[in-house]
Amino acid sequence: MSLEQAQYFDSNGVRIRFIADGVGEPVVLVHGYTGRLEEWLDSGVFAVLAGRYRTIAFDCRGHGLSDRPHDPGQYGPKMGLDIVRLLEYLGLERAHLIGYSMGAHILAHLLTTHPRCFQTATLAGAPGRLEWSEADERRVEIEAAEMEAGLLRTQLARIAPPGGPAPTEAELKIRSEAQLAGQDRFALAAVRRSNRTQVVTAAQMRAVSVPTLGLVGTADPYLAGYQRLHNWMPQLQLVTIAGATHASAQGRPEFKAALLDFLSAHPWAPTP
Repeated sequence: MSLEQAQYFDSNGVRIRFIADGVGEPVVLVHGYTGRLEEWLDSGVFAVLAGRYRTIAFDCRGHGLSDRPHDPGQYGPKMGLDIVRLLEYLGLERAHLIGYSMGAHILAHLLTTHPRCFQTATLAGAPGRLEWSEADERRVEIEAAEMEAGLLRTQLARIAPPGGPAPTEAELKIRSEAQLAGQDRFALAAVRRSNRTQVVTAAQMRAVSVPTLGLVGTADPYLAGYQRLHNWMPQLQLVTIAGATHASAQGRPEFKAALLDFLSAHPWAPTP
């Protein structure tokens, strides 16, 4: 897939970059926070899926080469509406929707508002925002302020493998610079400040009838959240990747195999 083939569409005034390749049932990939559509190319997920499906990946608003507003009100649920409009732009009724980390949070919320857009949902690397507390509010402001300063100290510590050594200041600086290269720190801070508007409730998730896959590494701190979600959604198909961290799971062969198995078990069909 050549990035020279990237296209853009207008999502209610916000310009969104996307790529598409392959034929067959439609699959849409939603990347993580501070990421961009290239993460699906770099991990090999896009190529594997495009070999069997019409595969679409896009830069979420605030990321990559999509528009990057600085107003938190331009994020939250509006990030899910970009997916709805992308499907409409492509003339698709619904699709297999796959999100990683932030992308999974976006999809969990979208499941509660626009379930008809889904043939299946894959929540990978995050189970959705299952609660919101005063501690979450404080953490978000700390992480947003650090983002504006160009250092992801709190965020990187939060998603680090449990029990591992804390990264040094030098390591934090290197990793922060690598993740933020070419990004807009103030747009990303606005994304973080919108997180509270994506929270889902137990009642909402219990009502979900879309076939849903949870996919997470055993060394990812989000694993505990999946166990909670599974209590709310007994129909959730939960697959764990032994030893995988939040940063490494997406590139593991088990990740791709789980996606292919799940998608093939739930073939797409147009609405009668």
